[in-house]
Amino acid sequence: MSPRGQARQAGLFAEIGRVAEVIEGGGEAQELLVELPHRPTPEPALLYLGLCPQPVAKGDTVLLNTTAVRLSLGSGGYHFVIAKLNAPEAAGQVAAPGHIMKLRYTPLQVRCLAAEEPQSPSHEALQQADSIAGMPVVVAGLHSQVAPIAAAVKAHTAGKARIAYIMNDTACLVLAFSRLVEELRNKGLIDITITTGQALGGDLETVNIYSGLLAAKLAAKADLAILAQGPGNVGTDTLFGFGAIYQGEAVNAVAVLGGLPVAALRLSFVDPRPRHQGVSQQFLISLGRVALRRAVVALPKLEEKKLRLLRKQLKDWGISRRHEVVMEEGEAGLEELRRLGIKVSSMGRSMEEDREFFLAAAAAGMAAAKRVNL
Repeated sequence: MSPRGQARQAGLFAEIGRVAEVIEGGGEAQELLVELPHRPTPEPALLYLGLCPQPVAKGDTVLLNTTAVRLSLGSGGYHFVIAKLNAPEAAGQVAAPGHIMKLRYTPLQVRCLAAEEPQSPSHEALQQADSIAGMPVVVAGLHSQVAPIAAAVKAHTAGKARIAYIMNDTACLVLAFSRLVEELRNKGLIDITITTGQALGGDLETVNIYSGLLAAKLAAKADLAILAQGPGNVGTDTLFGFGAIYQGEAVNAVAVLGGLPVAALRLSFVDPRPRHQGVSQQFLISLGRVALRRAVVALPKLEEKKLRLLRKQLKDWGISRRHEVVMEEGEAGLEELRRLGIKVSSMGRSMEEDREFFLAAAAAGMAAAKRVNL
């Protein structure tokens, strides 16, 4: 076999396991413990009912994708169920509306009813739509920024602003993987979810981020949107090889549709990686090189020594010239998270361990909230 053939075979690790326990059976994601050959103890796995609509029970045999765990990647330590092997022949046939396929041309392609298509109740509103009429949209690079952004908006508007979370397809593709979004929904910080492109599982499905933004305004009746990828940002320690680069592209999309883009600043003073110290290199590339339209960039209120470093980085990359840099207080957002008992983390660091990271996201939420028309 050629080396190329070997590489292709090694791209996906699939193993057969046995369900040892069903930990959580509700919702769109079923959490399991599975026994695998030659493994000393059962290991966690997830079954997405939208992709494998065959609920499992203890003792069932399942085919698992074990790639991420075998490579020690940041998938949350889960295997993923591909199929239930001891299901009846006709199991899993579910009548569902829609003609738009997501995960297209893969063994797990799935149909959905996109908000734009003719059968959708939103089709008429979206058919000729080309503007979101000044709606503020906070564009974040990381999924972990969504909670402080939403909390700051709700805090400033006394809970009145209707928030749509738009998840694009540059990281996790299945919304149900995010327990954070479920908690934010349950505690009133997010009102509706929209999944775009190949991402799926939102209250509304859309074909791309443009129609996702239009759906947020016209179908979901949102006052403000947060556009961010799901869990699992990709990074390669190269200038342009990272998933969050969409942040710059999303700024352009919001502006093209007549919205107000607010870019959530990614910063840290405790991240050990040089490219993420102060303002993250990923943000500097996204807003300094990729974003072609003007956005609001909110600096959180910090001690002057730290602000000097951040201002210098923004100036050196031309961001303070090309965008509107404002100063905002983000503490109200963090306090709202504490009040609701929502624990957040990023790169394994809690709000207390990397306070400035979360404060910057909340500052972006505050900047957007002050521009909401209620």
